[in-house]
Amino acid sequence: MDAVVAGGTGLVGRALLAELAADASFGRVAALSRRPFDAPARVEARVLDLATLEPEEMPPADAGFCCLGTTIKAAGSQEAFRAVDHGLVLRFARACRDSGVSSFHVVSALGANAESRVFYNRVKGEMERDVAALGFETLRVYRPSLLLGERQEPRRGERAGIAVAKALRPLIPRRYRGVPAEVVARAMARGAKEGGPGLRVVESDDIARLGA
Repeated sequence: MDAVVAGGTGLVGRALLAELAADASFGRVAALSRRPFDAPARVEARVLDLATLEPEEMPPADAGFCCLGTTIKAAGSQEAFRAVDHGLVLRFARACRDSGVSSFHVVSALGANAESRVFYNRVKGEMERDVAALGFETLRVYRPSLLLGERQEPRRGERAGIAVAKALRPLIPRRYRGVPAEVVARAMARGAKEGGPGLRVVESDDIARLGA
């Protein structure tokens, strides 16, 4: 199974590239990024402008993995956040579909809901809705809770949240517990190998089980 990944420089994306590179079930693995980066051995890094990505620029692949995402603080505004977490994700998904990718796997977030009053959750929900409308044969949406792992660009508030989450982990319901990026990556890889038609939303507690 050949794979193409967008967002391979982020927390989950880096873990996913390492997972795919080490898994013999995956043949060719290509990673798309807007800037050069050090990809694992066996991963082909392609520098492309994802905002203008066209199907003909896509490498041949059976499965597409999308780990694109930012924060409102990092993006600078709600509009800039939406441009990444909805706009770039949808652009990549559409390019995947139009280039023949049949199995698509995308990282969303716990609480995603297109009708939510919370801006972050609403954008994630709208992204899920619009990707689902593209008609992939297989679509898996992964909704992790707080992501655990070492980011290349540390987020002060998130570090504090992670520390609290770890301390209170035994008291937190399984669905709301923090989940390591490596676990999300394994869940995505296994989800692609398992396949199956239609849309499946994988909530955070199911991610933990699938990626164990």
